[in-house]
Amino acid sequence: MKKLLAFSAALLSIGAVQAEALSLSYIGQQIVESGRSYAGTTVGGLSGIDYNAATGRYLAISDDRSSINPARFYELSLDISKFQRSATANSAGVSFNAVTTIVNIDGKPFAANQVDPESLRLDAARNRIYWSNEGQRAAAGFQDPTVRSMNLDGSYAGAFSIPERFKPSGSNSGLNAGDRGIYNNLAFESLTLSKDGKTLWTATENALSQDDLPATVGKGSNARLLSFDLSTGKAGAEYVYQVDAVALPPTPAGGFATNGLTELLALDDRQFIAIERSFSAGAVTPGTSPSGNPTGNTIRLYYVDARQATDVSGLDSLKGETFTAMSKELLLDLSSLKNDDGSALALDNIEGITLGPVIDGKQTLILVSDNNFGATQFTQFVALSIQAPVPEPESYALLLAGLGLLSLVARQQGMRAG
Repeated sequence: MKKLLAFSAALLSIGAVQAEALSLSYIGQQIVESGRSYAGTTVGGLSGIDYNAATGRYLAISDDRSSINPARFYELSLDISKFQRSATANSAGVSFNAVTTIVNIDGKPFAANQVDPESLRLDAARNRIYWSNEGQRAAAGFQDPTVRSMNLDGSYAGAFSIPERFKPSGSNSGLNAGDRGIYNNLAFESLTLSKDGKTLWTATENALSQDDLPATVGKGSNARLLSFDLSTGKAGAEYVYQVDAVALPPTPAGGFATNGLTELLALDDRQFIAIERSFSAGAVTPGTSPSGNPTGNTIRLYYVDARQATDVSGLDSLKGETFTAMSKELLLDLSSLKNDDGSALALDNIEGITLGPVIDGKQTLILVSDNNFGATQFTQFVALSIQAPVPEPESYALLLAGLGLLSLVARQQGMRAG
């Protein structure tokens, strides 16, 4: 009996039900051009997004390393009724309402290149925002990845304890014997809050140096999920997430290519939606960007489950160890989506996901892209809806209950905030 949505199964904690029946439908997209200004800042680099049901608005963090403007997050509104299944979608219905500077423990904005914000999640029950900082492993210096909390005004509220094995040491490349910690630009991209509000999760985009190599065209990479107890701030269980190989070879051969775990969305106890974003320079991907060129991006959504996975928090290195990784099932390859005229949906660098509002009885998912502040890239919002298949009669009541609980997840933060 596998006729329920994975979300319903996850929220009801029905272990026997799988993700096979989950179906996501394309509502439309809107595009904000690169170079857009708001309140004296350059809009871009939107790497994480979260919905606040109390206000009907969204929070989105920019991964500007305080090099263009100080590190910051935006509050914005999205009118999904104006989203278009069109390659020429515009920014109608996308409104930026506020921008907040993120400050360090000393109460001052971060200095240039001293932070790399990547994701955020609102905890309305505690009036906090959690956010991840990717860290750095480069000739310019090493910076530990961090997960911190801030008040709604951007002021410092605390930090979580990061295990030493995640902190970079050794060579700049991370490829030499004895190297440890994150690879450069492949660290804490993701962040998600558990449904019960007790656990915060982040993950490395690819493996740690001592665990595995980064993903290539022919090989994936063993990333780590890392949990934190919100009551203590201490790190807890870790699980292995097996990132796919790079989807397409770059053109010409030897060009830049990467695939990584860019975001997580918690559904229930150790069950998530994951975004994998693969990019290959020069690769011909479906659709063309507003500049008229393929984007080189392949974006896939997976249902992932750690309930049967091995807790590897006791292993400083995975090499030579036996463990069970998280299970994963493909939910949607966004390259398959079509606009109303039959054209393929061109995909920018999708890195953020959140449950949005319920519209016409259907739960929405909202995705956002990090345009890397590139002139030929674009800030893209994509709206999806969760479609339920016709269930078997004996499953119908359970399905409705599960969908009701799913809607509650999106509303719960707002209810507690009120």
